[in-house]
Amino acid sequence: MKRCKKFHSGEKGWGQASVIEPSLGLMPKLLSEIFKIIREINQNGVTVLMVEQNVFEALQISHRAYVLQTGRIVLEGKGEDLLKSDLVRKAYLGM
Repeated sequence: MKRCKKFHSGEKGWGQASVIEPSLGLMPKLLSEIFKIIREINQNGVTVLMVEQNVFEALQISHRAYVLQTGRIVLEGKGEDLLKSDLVRKAYLGM
């Protein structure tokens, strides 16, 4: 992936991590495959920090998530919990 940066932290427990914006510029039919790969990377012990505009897909696979509006954190929690949030559902999922 072009938009993937790896780094190593000296912090105990961090190990190797990847910072990615997975869906930027991709055809929609490739998204499910990309998010499947991200899950596999994470299951292999790599921490993944995602900056992602596809809120639904990102929150489905996130252990921890932060929702930003105009540069400020307005919500944080487990991805599955944020999917149930009225703010997220209205503002980002059109529900």
